[in-house]
Amino acid sequence: MAEKEERVFIQSEGLKIEGLLGSAPGKKAVVVTHPHPLYGGDMYSNVVEAVVNAYRGKGYTTLRINFRSVGQSDGSFDNGLGEQEDVGAALAYLQELGKSSIDLAGYSFGAWVNALGLKRFGQVERMIMVSPPVNFIDFSFLDYNSKIRLVIAGSADDIGPPEMIQKMLPEWNPDARFKIIQGADHFYWAKTGEIEEIVQNFLDLEDI
Repeated sequence: MAEKEERVFIQSEGLKIEGLLGSAPGKKAVVVTHPHPLYGGDMYSNVVEAVVNAYRGKGYTTLRINFRSVGQSDGSFDNGLGEQEDVGAALAYLQELGKSSIDLAGYSFGAWVNALGLKRFGQVERMIMVSPPVNFIDFSFLDYNSKIRLVIAGSADDIGPPEMIQKMLPEWNPDARFKIIQGADHFYWAKTGEIEEIVQNFLDLEDI
């Protein structure tokens, strides 16, 4: 298991962005982003925690960040624009640590921010989205991208309804895996173990 996560600060457009880094040997790493800052979302979200745990269990270096304005991060909420810069800064930080195989994972608002910047995040190899909030924020900008590899939704999620995601997925990447967690709403209470299992199984299959 990787060492305990340590608090780090990353520069993003002159702002100090707070993160938690779980270091592990090797080239593999992931950046994990959190739900909506205006609704209490931060890097300690139960879903972010589950994704981080899954990757750490498979020997990846993990970096979760608090978007600008959240926790000890500087700045103010920027409706997805500045937040993309924060993701880019986190990816660059991992590259500076020598990581060359980097995934990007996001939950809810974090999945939307990641998707917004995906075309210019050249260092990202694969992207995972948990509950992309397609019923709450417009995703019509997102077209085919082979990096979109896994999407997870809850069967009772009204913010990211699985039936809406299912219709959009062929445009995003028809080869992406789509997993629905039965009985889970947008917040995945008592269901995060299933998220962890799905992500670990995905990594087992993809990393062969």
